[in-house]
Amino acid sequence: MPRVIAIGDVHGCSKELLALLEKLQLTDEDELIFVGDLINRGPDSEGVLRIVRGLKNTQCLLGNHERRFLRYRETGKEEKLKPGDFDTLALLTDEDWVLLESMKPYIYREDLNTIFVHGGFLPGIPWRENTVKTMVRIQVVDKKGRGRKRSQCPDGTPWADLWEGPEFVVYGHTPRMEVYESPHAICIDTACAYGGPLTAYVLPERKIVQV
Repeated sequence: MPRVIAIGDVHGCSKELLALLEKLQLTDEDELIFVGDLINRGPDSEGVLRIVRGLKNTQCLLGNHERRFLRYRETGKEEKLKPGDFDTLALLTDEDWVLLESMKPYIYREDLNTIFVHGGFLPGIPWRENTVKTMVRIQVVDKKGRGRKRSQCPDGTPWADLWEGPEFVVYGHTPRMEVYESPHAICIDTACAYGGPLTAYVLPERKIVQV
């Protein structure tokens, strides 16, 4: 069976991405899924986008960083952006915008019983009924059952710890220095832009590869 390889939040770390791709020893049959946030924070968003555009059999999920850029492009309102966005914005080419506009909020692989998403899902409702905003932003659930970011609710429960499946979820967005595993989910944002490793998760064998 061909490999399906999910890659965590790259955040402009082009050198680490190239090293990870080399370590994975890709074949023409492999499928790549980037779980969002290719850009910002790291030193080379331009290089990351160029690398990703050149890869075969690749799909990219919408991250909260890319969503801000697309909302700005749609509305023209700079208040949609954060101060750190403007340097990246100046680098985007027409080809980059095509890539951003192709990004999906989730990918569901029935053959693997696995959903790939950037942020996650609010447990307790059908996952397809989650809004795109929730899918790209949720990190924790507060005591009232609402999806929040960790900065909004430091004592919230990680949403994935409440996720009961039956689908397995591979996600990013919540940076930690190590892979975070829950009974029915795995977070592969290992804080590469903050000095942690860049992580790939290889299916169907559920193997972790890092640089």
